[in-house]
Amino acid sequence: MFLTSLLDRHGINGNVSVNSKRQALQVIADIAARQLGLDSATIHHALLEREKLGSTGVGMGVAVPHAALAGLNRMHGVFLRLEAAVDYEAIDDRPVDLIFALLAPEDAGTEHLRALAKVSRVLRQKDLRDQLRAVESNDAIYALLTDIADSNAA
Repeated sequence: MFLTSLLDRHGINGNVSVNSKRQALQVIADIAARQLGLDSATIHHALLEREKLGSTGVGMGVAVPHAALAGLNRMHGVFLRLEAAVDYEAIDDRPVDLIFALLAPEDAGTEHLRALAKVSRVLRQKDLRDQLRAVESNDAIYALLTDIADSNAA
């Protein structure tokens, strides 16, 4: 699975200013709603409901929120880089500034789990995280995510 199949250039915002996890998830919902033609409130609610089960903050300043949604026929991703890290209740108690959200069809099953594993594996790479934090444009973020993911395809 390649991240190019999950992530669209319009699903990236590398200059996001929020004050909380809830606001970050709202930005994700707004971006996804525009891309997918779904209701922003429905997406936001699904992401918040998943967070109630346990934080999707995986550590190292990274979160991978995810939700299953009716009306999707394939997996979709949204990537945010926050201007300032926010408390995300991550497993290492560090604030989060890199967020890769995954939205899956309700019946995605193992495909959803494989996508989560792929994104987590890619974002565990310190060099990549450092580069994502340093680049200037959304296009550069897209290139980093898709180039590294494609070269390390599982």
